[in-house]
Order: sequence, then C-alpha cells, then structure tokens
Amino acid sequence: MTLPSVSELKSQAKRLRKALAANGKQLSHSQALELVSTQHGFRDWNTASAAVSRPNHFAFSVGDRVSGTYMQQAFQGEIKALSKVGTTERYHVTIQFDEPVDVVTFDSFSAFRSRVNCLIRSDGVAVKKTSDGEPYLRLKPAEPDAD
Repeated sequence: MTLPSVSELKSQAKRLRKALAANGKQLSHSQALELVSTQHGFRDWNTASAAVSRPNHFAFSVGDRVSGTYMQQAFQGEIKALSKVGTTERYHVTIQFDEPVDVVTFDSFSAFRSRVNCLIRSDGVAVKKTSDGEPYLRLKPAEPDAD
C-alpha cells in the first residue's frame, strides 16, 4: 500500500472537517489531522507526517525484471523473493537469472549460478564485498524491451 503525501493527508483532514461541519459537528484542523493519521494506522499527526515525508528509495519488488552485476558478471533476471531485515534499510533478495552466470574468472574452470540470495542496501548494492572490495551484487531495474 502506498502512503499518501502530506498534502493529501491535509486534504483528507479538510474534507473530514467539512463533512462533519455539514452535520453540525465542529472539529479543529489539528483534531482532523489526528483522526486522519489514526485512520492510516499512525499514532498521531507527527508520526504520520514524518513517515510519509521520508523518501522511499527502494525501487524493487517481487516479480520485477532486473539487471546488473553479480560477482562482477553481467546478468538479467527476476526478483523471486524480497524481505526487509527488521527496521534497517537492508533487504534479503533472491534473484533468478535468465542465463546462468559464471562466477569464476579463471579460464581453467567455471562455476555457474542460476539463482542467488543476497543482502542488499536500499540502493540495490550488496552489503558484502569480494576480496578486491567490489560488492557481490549491483542491482538495477531492467531496461524495457524495445519492440
């Protein structure tokens, strides 16, 4: 569920005041804001205002087509599972690659991955890094197909 903006919450409070006034019930604007906030599941107006004002930088969801790099190898695939880790800005993500990705850079052998699980930050970059300091995964929305 997408949260309404601060201006939409204020508009809802204004409409509530107007509707109640039409029925002879007077309500201050701050009382209306408190009621609208409670209706949206918040403790009070300050909590609601802070929550809806906070930018949501996480742009991924289950079923999204994604691309990027895994162990420095390019891939395209689909997000199969996604869950937020507690109250942090970290997420467990499972990606099914369209084509298996060879995660070994040696010519003498290969190790292919078709599906991976990774802990990422809200920017789509893995928390863990390889020995050379490169994140395991860099994730971005897949480019739309040009038809």
